[in-house]
Amino acid sequence: MSQNFLSIQKEYLKKAWARPIRELEVALPAHYAENCFHFQAFGEPCEIHREEIILGGDPLHSAEGVLIAIYASFVTNQPIQLQPLKAFRQFPGGMSYQAAFSMNAEKVLIPHVESIQKRQEELIARFSGTPNKDVKRYDFSFTLHPLPNVPLYYLFNLPDEEFPASVTCLFSSNADSFLPVEGLADTAEYTSKKIIQLVTKL
Repeated sequence: MSQNFLSIQKEYLKKAWARPIRELEVALPAHYAENCFHFQAFGEPCEIHREEIILGGDPLHSAEGVLIAIYASFVTNQPIQLQPLKAFRQFPGGMSYQAAFSMNAEKVLIPHVESIQKRQEELIARFSGTPNKDVKRYDFSFTLHPLPNVPLYYLFNLPDEEFPASVTCLFSSNADSFLPVEGLADTAEYTSKKIIQLVTKL
């Protein structure tokens, strides 16, 4: 399976590297040095080489690597339009993936909401994020950047005597200018996995 991911990843890398280096450097955005692009992805240092992607010091031969390669081949240099925020189902074709998105990106975080609140500053720093201020009807909120141009806007409610915890993940209004819609779902899913990994570690 990893070989399948690697071959797909290499095809998207070819498309990415077919773009002018300066154009891709601006679009990602990234710093180009030593024949590769350097930026942050999923809370880790990421390098995009012509033949491989290195994340957190390790070569990627997984679906995550394919996603980063797709981002590099697809991303535009448009400015991010955070407002108005969009739910995943509002993107063209999003309703087809909505059930899986809700389960893998939002509901999977619900058992960890209290831990996420306690470690939100660490998560924000790790994902080059920001706290969301003046958010009403929610206990806390922040925006993370798993990929530089794909901010994820999270809204959390803690559990109480009347209601269970809740998690909502929203996107910038033009998020599909930087990734295909199914890629947006994957980005949110991998970010949730990373959040859980970080808040459950000792």
